[in-house]
Amino acid sequence: MKKSIIKISALALAVSSFHVFAEAKPAVIYDTAGKFDKSFNEAVYQNGVKVMAAEGTEVREFEPQNEAQREQGLRRLASRGFSPIVAVGFNMASAVEKVATEFPDIHFTILDSVVDKPNVQSIVFKEHEGSFLVGALAAKASKSGVVGFVGGMDIPLIRKFQCGYEQGAKYTNPSITVLQNMTGSTPAAFADPAKGSELAKSQFSKGVDVVYAAAGGTGLGVYQAAKDAGKLAIGVDSNQNHLQPGTMLTSMVKLVGAASVETWKEEMNGTWQPGIKALGLKENAVDWAYDDNNKSLITDEMKAYMDTLKADIIAGKIKIHDYMSNNKCEY
Repeated sequence: MKKSIIKISALALAVSSFHVFAEAKPAVIYDTAGKFDKSFNEAVYQNGVKVMAAEGTEVREFEPQNEAQREQGLRRLASRGFSPIVAVGFNMASAVEKVATEFPDIHFTILDSVVDKPNVQSIVFKEHEGSFLVGALAAKASKSGVVGFVGGMDIPLIRKFQCGYEQGAKYTNPSITVLQNMTGSTPAAFADPAKGSELAKSQFSKGVDVVYAAAGGTGLGVYQAAKDAGKLAIGVDSNQNHLQPGTMLTSMVKLVGAASVETWKEEMNGTWQPGIKALGLKENAVDWAYDDNNKSLITDEMKAYMDTLKADIIAGKIKIHDYMSNNKCEY
């Protein structure tokens, strides 16, 4: 009798566990830029939410219209039992920390920030590795010996992009000049195409012929200015090569959509874990974009050079300084 009870209990537990995993309710809350920002948020939508939908799993979405709605939306999703909830971007950190405390049984995954809670998975990316690659490519493509960088909000994360880019450019051409500007000191710096255009034009007047924008929607102004001036531009986060074919030298892609799919599926199969995931070239989480929209700008020699650089970084032969390790660009 005792063995029968144990077997029945084990079966009940297995059925219960299967029910939990099968009933996982994935969700995503975008940042205020929205899921069609042609950059970071849209990469989660196009390469994450839509992938899940194609496989038969609906992901509940929420798009906050202002900063206050970040916390409100997150709490609404949690109260309705959605789990895991992917929060897109470092601006979501304070909301995730607060709401995760209120809902300890719900799983949260934040992209681009670290929240130290027992029910939060923090996914960060080695942007300095991908930025190193596109910096090297910029130096290869530059005829003037001057390349530029336009960042969004002046924070350590964006400095991390800039520092990696500078290292890659100077690794390839030690005598190259790298100019850089940040757009502003508030989140609005990621949604100011006019300012992006102004900064890019200023850099062009100083000899820049390739410019890399890590600035969200502000980058759209940079790319348009590059097209108008006959210069080259480099996109960020999602593959933005299609935005200005013939102008976009490449894009530094962060595979945030794939990372989102992975965390949702971990919940569905019962393997989701809290803690920090740091993803880079080795994990196929950052890269440079090569496709039909930019291959006319990439010579065979440039392509081979990039392939070698990528392999050497993965193998540890090339060390790239992470600005966020000490808030300095040292190399």
